[in-house]
Amino acid sequence: MNRSTRQMLCLLLLTAATVVPLLAQRDGVPGVVQWGESNVEPSGSRITKVIDAGRDAYFVLREKEGGALSYPKVYVEEYSGRQQLRRSQELDLKYKGKRRVFEDVIKIGGQLYFFTSFNNQAQEKNYLFYQTLNKRLLPSRDLTKIAEIPEANKARPGAFNIVQSSDSSKVLIYSQLDSKRKEPEQFSLQVFDDKLERLWRRNITLPYNEEQFGIEDYRIDEDGNVFLLGVKYLDGVRERRRGLPNYQYVILAYTNQGEEKKEYRIALDGRFITDLTFRIGNDGNLVCAGFFSDKGTYSIKGTCFFKVDATTQEVYNINLKEFDFEFRAALMGNGEFRRAERAEANGDVSRQAELSRFALDELILRSDGGAVLVAEQFYVYERTYRYWDGTLRFDYFYNYNDIIVVNIRPDGSIEWSARIPKRQETLNDGGYYSSYAMAVVRDRLYFIFNDNSRNFERDGSNRLYNYNGRNSIITLAEVAKGGSVEMYPLFDNREAGIITRPKICKQVGSRRMMVYGEQGRSYRFGLLEFR
Repeated sequence: MNRSTRQMLCLLLLTAATVVPLLAQRDGVPGVVQWGESNVEPSGSRITKVIDAGRDAYFVLREKEGGALSYPKVYVEEYSGRQQLRRSQELDLKYKGKRRVFEDVIKIGGQLYFFTSFNNQAQEKNYLFYQTLNKRLLPSRDLTKIAEIPEANKARPGAFNIVQSSDSSKVLIYSQLDSKRKEPEQFSLQVFDDKLERLWRRNITLPYNEEQFGIEDYRIDEDGNVFLLGVKYLDGVRERRRGLPNYQYVILAYTNQGEEKKEYRIALDGRFITDLTFRIGNDGNLVCAGFFSDKGTYSIKGTCFFKVDATTQEVYNINLKEFDFEFRAALMGNGEFRRAERAEANGDVSRQAELSRFALDELILRSDGGAVLVAEQFYVYERTYRYWDGTLRFDYFYNYNDIIVVNIRPDGSIEWSARIPKRQETLNDGGYYSSYAMAVVRDRLYFIFNDNSRNFERDGSNRLYNYNGRNSIITLAEVAKGGSVEMYPLFDNREAGIITRPKICKQVGSRRMMVYGEQGRSYRFGLLEFR
């Protein structure tokens, strides 16, 4: 969409101690933000996660890194539905004179659980514990051991990864087990109900070593079946950038309380699957979708979509669809575009246009069996500077750019695709204020992200100005049915007194998103209501 067609909103900041509208809303803008009061955070701490968010309360996780003379600290905070701080509770990591490692705080079955681990060097084991949190956010006195794995080594004692089923009725604790080089890959699966009562446990040994196989994702369904997505390297070399694909994706299924194992292998003849993920459909079958390339794994040419019958192990409905040329070449300069156009006309696959460095973020299942893919262009590059005295400085540039949305029919064909123009390049900050937050509202998708206010000025050009922390506004992008994109400046970060952190924002209702921002030690929550 040409940025000269964007319309400016009139921003009005009303100062008050309670929640007030920030925007003077104009007709046609599909959302408005109400901000809560400003708070001051503990020095050196930051909010790292939204644990749970509903209409009446938010629970968030705050962490403070340790230093040479101090230990890390963890807090759970509760905010009202009007974004006012109710309580902040530090969670003690000490137990009987021992220091535990913080793992996570998760809401399971309506209860908040506080997970910590402890490396028992004498027993050469790593233990996972939980405590429940009461209404005042105080941990229970009882420390319950829920899992244990062998210690890998003192420097890397082993980790626990906790995921829930889509209906939150089952919990999986996945742990990679230590194995020596060229020995079979091993991991532990432990499945619990929503009261954290163990249903089954299995230690799994694969017929591949760590140089041949790597786990990329894992999921659990409402029946307690576990599915792992991994990559198998056919020649034992973890390099898949040039030439022909030397790898294939593999889905491992552990059903019937881990007693039965199934393996599904996915490969495209002569083509690279550059990114792949899966979801468990309502019928129990697996819906897999991602991107493919003719060149390698740094670019994408189109979508791959297929389903796996969980009973028969049949891979079916396989469909590869290329993006149209205009979509693939949208980011090219004039000379590059002309060369790609000639390659397209001549059938020169090696020189045809492909989208570069897009990472698949979301796979949303449609009610009719189709899917929606959301991806963002992301990459990091390094520059090295040498000073007059010979010392070196390393700078890292974090790039979070365009978002693409692809709507796929149940048969795997592309119904429509859309591109949301965005440029965010920041220096040495890990992309702290970059990327986006997304909400699904009826038949529309909404994205919010930090943008440069000059992108809404009428300068007669199509230039996309970079967000780098200056001239900062929040943009609201609306993707409607059919793939049309409209973009609106939602509010001015400077007038709000904060910079929004999209990675913390979260949809909290069918038409509501919780937004969060900070500046220095000041921070505040807001509520974005969609029309």
